[in-house]
Amino acid sequence: MSPGMSLYSVRAILILSNDGDRIFTKYYTPPHHAAAGPGSGAAPASASPFPDKTSQLRFEKGLLAKTAKQTGDILLFENHIVLYKMESDVALYVVGGLEENEILLYNVILALRDSLHLLFKSSVDRRTIVENYDLVSLAIDEIVDEGVVLETDPTIVVQRCSRAPQTDVNLGRIDPFSEQGVNNLAQLGKSKLADWLRQGL
Repeated sequence: MSPGMSLYSVRAILILSNDGDRIFTKYYTPPHHAAAGPGSGAAPASASPFPDKTSQLRFEKGLLAKTAKQTGDILLFENHIVLYKMESDVALYVVGGLEENEILLYNVILALRDSLHLLFKSSVDRRTIVENYDLVSLAIDEIVDEGVVLETDPTIVVQRCSRAPQTDVNLGRIDPFSEQGVNNLAQLGKSKLADWLRQGL
């Protein structure tokens, strides 16, 4: 593997309104950057191009201004590859380093856009995203975790985020010590947690 290649492909996922407001922003710093010490030979934590909110807001403002004049869906901006899609009154962005694979990043932006369309079955707009912020956050976490791309199939992302069936598992029929029993209990716990997150509990 060449020095430039890394599993940590995504630097940021952003959803901004057309008037420049933040709707959803998530920046990722590879753990080996954050944990690197002075003598380790790796980049220190300060190597992150977005170390604080001020630098993030400046980047977002410049990015929005740049993409407002573009008609494509990929550009180079401040030493980053940026893939973006405009939807109604919002802009979706996936940001990666110059060394990253553009096709992988393009698949991430498509997965994000298509997952939101499948989840909402309607226009992907600011109001819908704000009202379903927890669901949007869950979907993005299914696609990218700590900068690592996990899933680019929107149907799988939506299945993992969608509300579980209302019929509960009959716990009396599960042998808790069997492998299937453990799997069933884990699945039940995940679905209940997802329900609680959606309900804001």
